[in-house]
Amino acid sequence: MVPDISTVAHKLGLPEVHLQHHGRDKAKVSLKALEGRSARGKLILVSAITPTPAGEGKTTVSIGLAQGLKKIGRSVALALRQPSMGPVFGRKGGATGGGRSTIQPAESINLHFTGDFHAITSAHNLLAAVMDNQLFNKQTRLSPDGVLWKRVLDVNDRALRSLRTSAGGPTERATGFDITAASEVMAILCLSESLADLRARLDRIVMGFTADGAPVFAKECHVTGAMLALLRDAMMPNLVQSVEGVPAFVHGGPFANIAHGCNSVLATRMALAHADFAVTEAGFAFDLGGEKFMHIKCRQSGLKPEAVIIVATVRALKMHGGTTLDSLAQPDTAAVERGLENLDAHLDAAALFQRPVIVALNRFTHDTASELDLVRRHCQSRGVPCAVADVFGSGGEGAVALAETVLAALPAESQPLPFLYAATDDVEAKLSVIATQIYGAEGVTLTEEARARLAQFEKAGLSRLPLCMAKTQNSLSDDARKQGRPRGFTLTVRDFEIANGAGFLVALTGAMMRMPALPKVPAAERIQVSPDGAITGI
Repeated sequence: MVPDISTVAHKLGLPEVHLQHHGRDKAKVSLKALEGRSARGKLILVSAITPTPAGEGKTTVSIGLAQGLKKIGRSVALALRQPSMGPVFGRKGGATGGGRSTIQPAESINLHFTGDFHAITSAHNLLAAVMDNQLFNKQTRLSPDGVLWKRVLDVNDRALRSLRTSAGGPTERATGFDITAASEVMAILCLSESLADLRARLDRIVMGFTADGAPVFAKECHVTGAMLALLRDAMMPNLVQSVEGVPAFVHGGPFANIAHGCNSVLATRMALAHADFAVTEAGFAFDLGGEKFMHIKCRQSGLKPEAVIIVATVRALKMHGGTTLDSLAQPDTAAVERGLENLDAHLDAAALFQRPVIVALNRFTHDTASELDLVRRHCQSRGVPCAVADVFGSGGEGAVALAETVLAALPAESQPLPFLYAATDDVEAKLSVIATQIYGAEGVTLTEEARARLAQFEKAGLSRLPLCMAKTQNSLSDDARKQGRPRGFTLTVRDFEIANGAGFLVALTGAMMRMPALPKVPAAERIQVSPDGAITGI
């Protein structure tokens, strides 16, 4: 049995007075625990290559690496995102690691946990309700045709993407729902450094525009204080642990294909303040989560990773080499070799940020020695350290080689983090940098709708912000069908959204929707509860 969370907190140097318990196995940590404590740890970022639909075990490797560091006597803590119930019940299922590299209590973390997602959903929808009430009573400058603020739910449901309000009169308009993970309130919570910062960011939310194009801010609804009340406890990072007793701060859950893809700044600071090493991840592959981690999270917070780990799997390399999804378990070194160009693309992109880059080769049962050796030799030819990680099957013991490889690669002194664009650059210049240097595109095209929206934001003085790309996770390009390392393509931006409180612009590419859909057979169909209350199938 894993120890009580109080024991985990005590080993971290967290006094009981700073804990708000949610049972014996999880607790919220007061922000007062950061007072007077500077970062003592080194931050390690875990990213990945372009994944198969099932994912490549980035969270599992993060947990396994932390357990490997603990196994060799290092002080370490995890800083991870909380799963969204949309994909838990949708395509991917649970997101708390796998095998012997998981965080606990897994079922609780994957479901309601400590209520943070509910608080974010409630705060977001409170603002929407008050906004519509003011429209109905003609108490706002906002034009019904200029409304941008939708509603959110923590669910995958394509039927909610496009709706019309039913109140009639001045409030009736086309609208829809986003998933809670894409809510600007989620991004704001994850980037805020204090309750005062949270309040200021909520005030800055742009709900929409007046008839003459002036922005209307959330503070004009006079309920950001009420939103803050809903979010007060959600601001506190959640403390749990891995199956091998590594402390894990699990907090915030924006997706990287439709949002900024990183856990909260506060959870990362908690990990850095209480351990010598903090292992964190950014969603999906480096072209999405890794790039946003650098340009959004690090730019706003001043955080910087000391090393970047790229998780690769033989199965994903085979997919990029042309193997069909139902044949990924079959040996195919030729396909692995062809697929290495996808790994190379992510290694090249990560290298732009001047950090040591290490490949973690996440081992699956069907991997052959010849396939694993091929990847190791390729990394060696590039001068990139590589270690096989058997974290699913062996936990921390299976990550000792990876942990030692990472430690050997860490620089003696921390180096400044370079950014590929300045926040003051114009939007099209930023798009060009990301598209050409990270994705490998030849250029960028904006649709007429995107240009009109961008002109609206520029006129309102809202365009000098970092970019958050909404792009498929299934390809380096904006076309999910293009695997490997696509070349000769142009990235098309079809629209923009403003997240002024979070501090970024969202560029929508391809067919990306900020409300996902369920697959033909959703994961929810396999979840059951036994007569004694045990949950299975997540």
